[in-house]
Amino acid sequence: MYIEKTFAQKLRSFLTFAAFPLFAFTVVLVIPFLVGVFLSFTDWNGIQPIDSFDYHLIGLSNFTAALSDPTYISTLGLTFAYVMLVVVITNVIAFLIAVLVTSNLPARNFFRAAFFVPNLIGGVILGFIWQFIFTTFITRIGDIFGIPALQFSWLVETNKAFVALVIVGVWQLSGYMMLIYIAGLVGIPEEVVEAAKIDGASVLQQMVSVKIPLMIQAFTISVFLTLRNSFMVFDVNLSLTRGGPFRSTEMATLHIYNEAFISQHFGTAQAQAIILFVIVAVVATTQVIISKRLESRML
Repeated sequence: MYIEKTFAQKLRSFLTFAAFPLFAFTVVLVIPFLVGVFLSFTDWNGIQPIDSFDYHLIGLSNFTAALSDPTYISTLGLTFAYVMLVVVITNVIAFLIAVLVTSNLPARNFFRAAFFVPNLIGGVILGFIWQFIFTTFITRIGDIFGIPALQFSWLVETNKAFVALVIVGVWQLSGYMMLIYIAGLVGIPEEVVEAAKIDGASVLQQMVSVKIPLMIQAFTISVFLTLRNSFMVFDVNLSLTRGGPFRSTEMATLHIYNEAFISQHFGTAQAQAIILFVIVAVVATTQVIISKRLESRML
C-alpha cells in the first residue's frame, strides 16, 4: 500500500540523503564556475584578492582578445584533432578488448584487471612513465634492432610528439571504456543470441545485427565520457610534453593554464576557459542527442 509522504517527511529525506552532496557540488563546482564567468568580464590580474575589488568591468574585451589570439585558435584546432583520434581509437580498442575478455579466453579476469590498471594511474605519473618509455626504452629498442624510426625520442619531433600524446591518451582511457562495453555485452539476453545462432547467423552477423544494437547505450556513454576526458586533457599533456616541441602538442587546457599563470593574463585565460566550456557543452550535447535518436531507431 502506497502512503504519500508529507512535505516534512520529503524534506527530511532530502536533507538526509541529498543535502550534503548538493552543498559540496555547489561549493566546489557551481560557485567557482559562476565566479569565473564574472571575472571573465573584468581586468582582474589573478594576484590581488578578489574581495579587495581591485578590478573593473571591461565587458567583452577578454573574449575579443581570446578569439583574436592565433595561438589559442591553433590549440583549439589541435585539441579537436586530438579528440577525434582519441575518441575513435579508444572506443574501437575498448570494444574489441571487451569482446575478447567476455569470450572463453583463459584468465580473462586477469586481463580485465590488467587492461583497467592504466585508468588508476594519475595523469601526471602516467605522463612521466611514458616520458621514460619514449625517451629511454623505445630508443634503446631502436638501437638494439637498428630501427631508425625508434632511435630518437618521439617527444622531440613535432608530428611524433602528437602521436605519442594520442597513444598515451588511448592507453589510459581504453580500460575504463572496456568496463562499460563489458557491461553492455553481459547485459544482452542469452536467448536472443541463441535465437540468432539457430537462424544461422554467423559470429560477425550476431555482433553487427544483434549485439551492437542491443548495447547502443554503452556506446552513448562511452563516447560521451571519452569526449569529455579528451577535451579536458591537461595533466598528461603537462607532464609528458609540456606542449612541446614548438607548441606542437599544446592542448587548449594547457594553453589556458599558461596564459593565466605563466603570462599572467588571467582575464583572457578565463574567457578562453569559458569559450572552451561552451564548445565542449555543445559538442557533448549534440553527441548525446544524436546517440539517443540512434538508440530509439535501433531498439
